[in-house]
Amino acid sequence: MLPPISEPPPKKPQTKPASGELEVLRSFVNTYDLMDETDDIDTPDALRDWLAARGLLARTERLDDDDVRQARSVREALRSLLLANNGMELDPRALETVNNAARSAEVVVSFGDAGAPQLSPVRPGFQGALGRLLGVAFRAMADGTWQRLKACPADDCEWAFYDASKNRSGVWCKMEVCGNRAKARSYRERHGR
Repeated sequence: MLPPISEPPPKKPQTKPASGELEVLRSFVNTYDLMDETDDIDTPDALRDWLAARGLLARTERLDDDDVRQARSVREALRSLLLANNGMELDPRALETVNNAARSAEVVVSFGDAGAPQLSPVRPGFQGALGRLLGVAFRAMADGTWQRLKACPADDCEWAFYDASKNRSGVWCKMEVCGNRAKARSYRERHGR
């Protein structure tokens, strides 16, 4: 006898990279994969290596478990902001978390060689790396690209993706994965199956 047909296990969505420097934020939020419960920054060394690979931190920096906890907290706060970009309610604690990280990094306005304003962290090291990530978010908000960076509303996914649709109406990280699963769930609920 054949086993019953069931929904295949979800696969980690492969989405297109975000525009410009927003990719580092998309990638940072996606260091935690809710579907398979893996975390790419779960140790001080893994966090250091991830930040160093993106030019945010020197490979010689020493991080500790408190840094990992703070990075995870900032990551989840950013995820909350991205869910809000997709119509979900914004968790006020997320704002508090990113504001605290910006204060810890001592983020200030500075002017580059061409005279363009930018946010730059005063603090070096790990705090400065978080400040640089928050600077990316600020610049995206200022240039209008922030609203395109979203998190999938599927509660078993929440994968960060860049909405490249012309009218910014993208909802799912991958329609073929989360969108179709949501449609199937809705159908079963409506038809009592």
